[in-house]
Amino acid sequence: MQIGKGGVTRQVTAQVAQALHDHELIKVKIGSEAPVDRKIAAGQLASATASEVVQVIGRIVILYKPRPKKPTIKVPKGYSAPQPVSKAHDEDEEE
Repeated sequence: MQIGKGGVTRQVTAQVAQALHDHELIKVKIGSEAPVDRKIAAGQLASATASEVVQVIGRIVILYKPRPKKPTIKVPKGYSAPQPVSKAHDEDEEE
């Protein structure tokens, strides 16, 4: 999936929701011409699709949403949900 100069639209959100249903874990590339910040776009997509932002790496956002029935990806015991997007770990920023 890619987000371009149109930003996070209904069509993009619908495609992301379908991809999450099909695959549970997806990568979305935020193009440099996108009108929104990558972390804001990640939050918008996660909110609109009821998914979790796993990580933001550069311009790549990783989203996760388990299937309601028979999830493929098993979440390990002791797993805690990701931090909100504003505090999400970003590997290309220094702490």
